Amino acid sequence: MTTNLILIGFMGVGKGTVARALARKSGMFGVDSDDLIESIENRKVKTIFEEDGEDYFRDMEKKTAKWLSQNVTNTIISTGGGFFKVDDLNKIGKVIYLKSSFEGIIERLKVQPNAKQKFNKRPLLKDMAKAKELFFERAPQYEAKADIIINVENQNLNKIIDNILEEIK
Repeated sequence: MTTNLILIGFMGVGKGTVARALARKSGMFGVDSDDLIESIENRKVKTIFEEDGEDYFRDMEKKTAKWLSQNVTNTIISTGGGFFKVDDLNKIGKVIYLKSSFEGIIERLKVQPNAKQKFNKRPLLKDMAKAKELFFERAPQYEAKADIIINVENQNLNKIIDNILEEIK
């Protein structure tokens, strides 16, 4: 039985931020699936999308998932917004869906000190109407994949971490 915790949710919901804080508080390691892909590819996700397209990127997510399932334990894994679609996600670890409304996510990003950068690094947020459509398409899929659902909207980071730790006991 693996001890990994996999954070899923829509882009910008705070998976990376939560993973880093959870890793500090729990003593577990933390990795980010997008960071792993960027390291393998030696280029940013945005560049991968621009140069090779979304299908290529999704293939890289599948390879990353396979590697994680075979090589990683006792780790908090933050994922890109579409990573939840990989096969056998639950074999990698316990799946935790960080849930928020679309508006809550956009507001969260807008108040970040580096808001412009946060929006620029997410290629699928370029068109807000399409992004909102994608959000409503994915929301029930995230819920279906999740072992645990944590509402993060308007919650401070410490409260989110405490809720996760309580749920995984």
